[in-house]
Amino acid sequence: MLAQFGMSIPLVAAPMSGGPTTPAMVSAATRAGGFGLLAAGYKTVEAVEAEIKAVRTEGIPFGVNVFAPNPLPVEPDRYRTYAAILQKEADQFGLTLPGEPIEDTDRFDEKIELLLDDPVPMVSFTFGIPPRHVIAALQRANSVVVQTVTTPDEAAQAHAAGVDMLAVQAAAAGGHSGTLSPGKPLTPVPIVDLVRQVVATVPLTVMATGGLATAAAVGEVIRAGAAAAAVGTLLLRATESGASATHQAALTDPAYTETVLTRAFTGRPARGLRNAFIDAHEAQAPLGYPAIHHLTSPMRKAAAAAGKPEYVHLWAGTGYRHATAEPAADILRRLAAEL
Repeated sequence: MLAQFGMSIPLVAAPMSGGPTTPAMVSAATRAGGFGLLAAGYKTVEAVEAEIKAVRTEGIPFGVNVFAPNPLPVEPDRYRTYAAILQKEADQFGLTLPGEPIEDTDRFDEKIELLLDDPVPMVSFTFGIPPRHVIAALQRANSVVVQTVTTPDEAAQAHAAGVDMLAVQAAAAGGHSGTLSPGKPLTPVPIVDLVRQVVATVPLTVMATGGLATAAAVGEVIRAGAAAAAVGTLLLRATESGASATHQAALTDPAYTETVLTRAFTGRPARGLRNAFIDAHEAQAPLGYPAIHHLTSPMRKAAAAAGKPEYVHLWAGTGYRHATAEPAADILRRLAAEL
């Protein structure tokens, strides 16, 4: 399945929404012999279109990752209570946070329309499995459709929906979990074991992701049955990364000693460096995505710009200490060294 993309190394630059993944990173991944995916999440349709055009000028295969709707509506009273608590934090930045929940679909229908009008070689989905007619339409447009899953059961659901490939994500992954059941606790299964379980469950090509930080770890998942390994956290400090300077600095700051799963920033489980915001608000934060994301987003952006990492979602997988400041192509080639 991946052979059609001309990959000489089985490494994929994972799509990191919110800024870290850039067209330059996607291009660098392909030049290294791997593959790259743009991140459509949180962007306007016009911004996604511009990024597609930027990569397309390189004449290389690439993909686009889209957030599929799987809403987790917030309880309005719990939202208002949490918003009132966070407003006190936001006052220091001169911000007024949304007083009422904002529920949206991240312009899903418009982004699918764009990808049908202007097809790309691969479209991947996370958070939810899109409707069958969307999957079929993309396939008719000659896009390989990939679904992010976190358990063998989710893999079976994705297979039944007709997708072509799976991105199998372990709980060690940085950023948001692709779990289809965000209200349930994540089960921390090592990525090698998870790959074996999924490969034994469904006859689909698998990309493995989550905590892969060394050439040895990449070799293990390939031997376990994955066709490729996708890495995100290891590229956060890459030359081509669009991650904020505040985020990048935190990855090497000795003050941050662990990653944790949190819903404090977005109302949906995501892994990041443990900081003061998580410690203060994890117990208070309600489940509710995207409403909690929209609530905290203005403050996170302001804090990142002001160099205040304690108020920023410092997304990172468990292997974050291995992230290096060098070209993405060098990072990916090194990860393929033991294959």
